[in-house]
Amino acid sequence: MNSSLEIKSNIEDMSNLEIAQVLAQRMMISSYDWHKLKNNRKAQAAQQLTASLVYLLNDETEEALARINQAQGWLNHTVNPLPCPTHGHKKNS
Repeated sequence: MNSSLEIKSNIEDMSNLEIAQVLAQRMMISSYDWHKLKNNRKAQAAQQLTASLVYLLNDETEEALARINQAQGWLNHTVNPLPCPTHGHKKNS
């Protein structure tokens, strides 16, 4: 399967958007690592900032700004991790 995010042989052949997408993909916290990194403010902020760069390069400034603000919240401790979506929730009958 060909993807726009495939590693190219030379970084100079990649667009800024492609480079940002690769970086955002690398910084994304997977569901496998969520429990380990949910309180890691640096990892959370980096995930948000790299996503914001992708949005900015796609001319989606409002989405970029939202992620920048989220990253700032992680770094200044005004944002806290949400509880795990698969734990501690009781279904209402």
